[in-house]
Amino acid sequence: MKARVTVTLKNGVLDPQGKAIEGALKSLGIAGVDSVRQGKVFDIELSGSDKAAAEAVLKAACDKLLANTVIENYRVEIGA
Repeated sequence: MKARVTVTLKNGVLDPQGKAIEGALKSLGIAGVDSVRQGKVFDIELSGSDKAAAEAVLKAACDKLLANTVIENYRVEIGA
């Protein structure tokens, strides 16, 4: 089974890397970019077919390692 975990900064948390990317895009002449927020994506393959169990395992992984839950949110998506 495949899963994707997306980790992003919470609203209100400063994102200096996003600001740097925003500035770089503008300096490259890419117009229409108002704001950039950066994050992380983890593509994870899991054994088994129980989606509820997989989601629980991934949430535990996010809480313990993949995300800093003080300043980051995460979203878990389970595929087939």
